[in-house]
Amino acid sequence: MATVELRFSAQPEHVRTARLVAAAVARRAGVDEAVLDEVRLAVGEACSRAVGLHRGNGVVTPIRVVLTEGEKTFSIEVGDEVPGAGAEVGGGVPGARAEAPAGDPDDVDGEDEMGLAVIRGLVDDVEVTVGEDGGTIRMSWPIASVEADADILS
Repeated sequence: MATVELRFSAQPEHVRTARLVAAAVARRAGVDEAVLDEVRLAVGEACSRAVGLHRGNGVVTPIRVVLTEGEKTFSIEVGDEVPGAGAEVGGGVPGARAEAPAGDPDDVDGEDEMGLAVIRGLVDDVEVTVGEDGGTIRMSWPIASVEADADILS
């Protein structure tokens, strides 16, 4: 099992780099080429969400992205360090914070819910957790097996 960990400061310009790294590692892990755009978009949404939460709450610690190649799946975890204590808002969308960051609270919660909805639309296997130490969005995709590719070619 191979793992790559990426940490970056909560700056919007770093989201693009995280998307490119995720797509490159996913390709190397064997994720189907047809799914790579979904990987890029989902990672972009998750990282943008984390950047917004960090900036809106004055959190200066880095955002963490862990890319793991398993035997049959490729998974990505995007973690923020904004305490949420398991809060849910907006019709029970897991991972949304009850206390909105500084600024326009209606706008932030709407963006947070929209980002989660986009991720859920792109990724079949997604899990959002929120706790005292922050939140994590875990997404995974199947890895195309070598045997399946060989069967198709024969």
